[in-house]
This record gives sequence, C-alpha cells and structure tokens, in this order.
Amino acid sequence: MTIKEITTSAYTDQRPGTSGLRKKVTVFQQENYLENFVQSIFNALGTVTGITLVLGGDGRYFNREAIQVILKMAAANGVAKIIVGQNGLLSTPAVSTLIRQHRKRDNSVQGGIILSASHNPGGPDADFGIKYNIDNGGPAPEKITEAIFQQTLEITHYKIFESAAIDIDHIGEKQLGKMEIQVIDSVKDYADLMETLFDFEVIRHYLQTSPFRFYFDAMHAVTGPYAIEIFEHRLLAPVGTVLRGTPLADFGGGHPDPNLVYASQLVSKMNATDGPDFGAASDGDGDRNMILGHQFFVTPNDSLAILAANATLVPGYAQGLAGLARSMPTSQAVDRVAKALGIPCYETPTGWKFFGNLLDAEKITLCGEESFGTSSAHIREKDGLWAVLFWLNILAIKQQSVADVVIAHWLHYGRDIYTRHDYEKVNKEGAEALMAQLRANASKINGQQYGDYEVRLCDDFAYTDPVDGSVSSHQGIRLLFTNGARIVYRLSGTGTEGATLRVYIEQPETDETKIQQSIAQSTQTILAELIKLSLSIADIEQFTGRTQPDVIT
Repeated sequence: MTIKEITTSAYTDQRPGTSGLRKKVTVFQQENYLENFVQSIFNALGTVTGITLVLGGDGRYFNREAIQVILKMAAANGVAKIIVGQNGLLSTPAVSTLIRQHRKRDNSVQGGIILSASHNPGGPDADFGIKYNIDNGGPAPEKITEAIFQQTLEITHYKIFESAAIDIDHIGEKQLGKMEIQVIDSVKDYADLMETLFDFEVIRHYLQTSPFRFYFDAMHAVTGPYAIEIFEHRLLAPVGTVLRGTPLADFGGGHPDPNLVYASQLVSKMNATDGPDFGAASDGDGDRNMILGHQFFVTPNDSLAILAANATLVPGYAQGLAGLARSMPTSQAVDRVAKALGIPCYETPTGWKFFGNLLDAEKITLCGEESFGTSSAHIREKDGLWAVLFWLNILAIKQQSVADVVIAHWLHYGRDIYTRHDYEKVNKEGAEALMAQLRANASKINGQQYGDYEVRLCDDFAYTDPVDGSVSSHQGIRLLFTNGARIVYRLSGTGTEGATLRVYIEQPETDETKIQQSIAQSTQTILAELIKLSLSIADIEQFTGRTQPDVIT
C-alpha cells in the first residue's frame, strides 16, 4: 500500500451552502470531483495529522463509494483515526452525538464528514451531498465553508492511499497504513442518549397498557434501524410499527421528505376512519420530523411551541429552559410560549449553525425551523427521532389525543394559522429577479393597504449574532402587517436543480371563539386573502411562470 499524489484541476462550482455541497450523483462521479472537495476540507483545516474524525451517511446511492474514497484520502493525509458507522450508515443527529461524546474523552476528535443530501431524492440520477461538521457536532460556520471553497479554487493535487476496499460492514477495528478505522454500531450511542432524555419506562408502559397505536415512517431512509431499535426493541411497540424501515440507496423510489405530499402512505393510514392515534416520519438523513394525529396534522411551528410549553414533563428538561429560538420564516407561536415562561426567544436566519452559537453560549435549550426541524442542546443538529420521542413522552403523561393537546395549546397561547407554499425547480434567474424586485420595492410596500391588511414593515431580514457579533444579510423578504400577519419570501439553498421559492404565510389568532371556529376550516381557506396577496405582491406568475405551488404544507 502506497500514498499517491494525484494531479488535479480546480473546479468553480464547489461552494458549500448552509447544508454542505449538494449536486447530482453524476457530478460527484466526475473524475476527481469528490476528491477535490475532500482534499479541500483537509487543506482548509490546516493540519489533520493526528486528528480523529467521524464518518457516515444516509445510505443513498454513492454513499459506500464515497466512504471508501474518504477513508483512503484521510489515511494519506495523516488522520489518526476514523470512526465510521457500520455499512457506512449514520444519521446526521447520530454523527453530532458521536462527535460530542467522543470529544469528551478524546480532544483529538475534531469533527466529522456527513454524506447526505438530506430530504432530496436518491439514486443514480438523483442527488448526493457532503458536509463537514466541527468539534461541537454542528455544521461548519461560514469562515470554514468559505475556506474550503477557496481551497477548491486553488487545488492542484490530492493525496490518496492505494489499497483494496476497506470492510465497513463488520464492527471492529481495522488498519489502513497508520490510520485506525473503528467501525461501530450505527445506532447504539444515539439510542442510549435518547434514554437519558426521555422516560422510556413511562412510554413503554403506556404503549403496553393502553389502546394507543402509532406508526413511524422511515421512508426507506437512514432512520429505519434507529426507529426499529428504539420503538420496537426498547419501547416494545409492536413489530411493524416502523414502516419502510430498510434503508435503500434510492429510498425505494420515493422522495424522503416528511411532508403531507411525500409521506402519503403514512397520511392515508392516519386519515382512515380506524386509523392510529399518532404518526410520525423522518427524512433521508434523520434530522427532520413530521408529526400527525388521527386525521390531524401538527405544523412544525406548533410542534416546537408545544414541546417548549410542555418541556418540564420530560426528564431531560425537567429543570426548565434557558431560552428558545426559531428561524425567521417559522411562525411566532413559540414566541408567545417564551413570553409566558419569561425566557428569551431569538429569531435567526435559516441554518442550524445560527442555533449552534446560541446553544454553545447556553442562551437557549430548544430550537426549531418551520421546515420540519426541531432539536435541543443535546446535540448541534436538528433531530427527527428526538422530536418523535418528545411527543410520545408528552402523550404518555397527558394521555390525550394529539388533536386535544394541540387545541388546548391554541386556546391557552393563541393559534398561528400558517402555511408554506413551495415553488420547486423554477428558473433561477426568474426567482432571483423576483427577490430583487421585492427588495427594490420594499420602501414603496411599507404602509400600503391591501384590503384588510396594512403593511407595517417590509424589509430584507438581517441578523446580528448575539454571541459573536457576525452579521447575516439578505435572509428573506418580510412583509409584517399591523394585525400581526406575515408573508415571507425566501429562496431555498437545499435543491440541486433550478431554484426553490418558498412563500410563508401566517395569521395569528388569539380570540378563543375564532380559534374554535378555525378548527373545522381549511388552513388554505382561512388564509385565502393572504395567499392571493402573496401571489400579486411578488408577481410570482410573471417571474416563475407558475400559477400554483408544487407543495403546500
């Protein structure tokens, strides 16, 4: 076995976003493309000699091949040890868990490499992704991602070990040159952590002694083995509770995004007359969640607020919360919970790294995004199964239906009637022109009256981090109305093809009578006037050619 230095040429499209570098599989399969980015990670870190890294992915197409390349390159660059999940599988929350737990025992643990395109489709013609997480277990901050990108522009060669494929299917220690490879059980450390946060005995007793039934849809993604171990083995839920629990490279031909459109199999079960009491789903890499009751959808906004309001019922949070945080497009539901609890609530840009700063500074305990992501101080990533267990713990204690828990919350704190409209794979130039026009017209929109809605403020959201003072600008156009309603426009960076325009529409309601009336009404009906406004103010059809969204949640 020898180390080779391979001459290469720089690429100009390897700038990682907030979720890492995402491209089509065929792009990553280009000669030297993956290798360039991996070497650029090592170069940007300065020196990797003697360090330990965690490595794993969501099992999508090209996951195993990429792991072999990364292992050989890590050995050639002087990495001392790689901790890799069995079969190359590790959920994103599990990677964060492993980094944090191993670093407590060994300061050489510097971070991890995650192979995933999150909720994007998988397969030979679909998507792949790679990102670097730092030593706190969270996504790399902008200064590191920018340094990686600069390295991709300057790279002239990369180092790689010439060797046969490394066995990643059997647990144990392997050797590649001077580098140790520790193949570990992908599930155990994460499942053990969950047992320290939630009352498994209370949940287990509830599942065994009540008629309560639930399903978890793993969507043939990485959470399948985690869910089977936690729900069916440790909590003794019936075999078959976990749907689509085997990870597949193409996610069974499905789209591993836990929403009402792509988790239609679970939604059909929940909407059946004799359907179960509780349902949940997670995404490709396990960091998102969708929560359902019988014939009842819980928005991620309400879910975050309800977890915060009931946190002290759960062992891991029995001492109370330091603070809360939400991304800017997420509804204001959690703000009112924070106010009632007398704790701060921070409004951040989209991107988990912003929560990471607040968590590290112990300013917050729980945080979440409207895009089906919630988590807490236990790790530095969003965590799908954690949210499902939190709900199960609350339901086991309250012994109420999901709908009853949500409605009681609305009546106490008020309801934020909320929807998100996604226009997917739209022309990028058109979408950017739409946003540019909104920015240019912001001052004209201020104070405008649109039917019953008067604009109090139209701005392009900017955030000053209270921990490090960094400023993040151009984070989305907000229209704030005098009655508390909001319309937010934002371009998403999670796709690999075209652009995704997301429009967030929200109307708060605190009158109990109107809240009761709203329960029987469609969200789209209640928000019809605001939805119409969102189309006309931004000239969506003109700039995108679309008259309706691809996905409504």
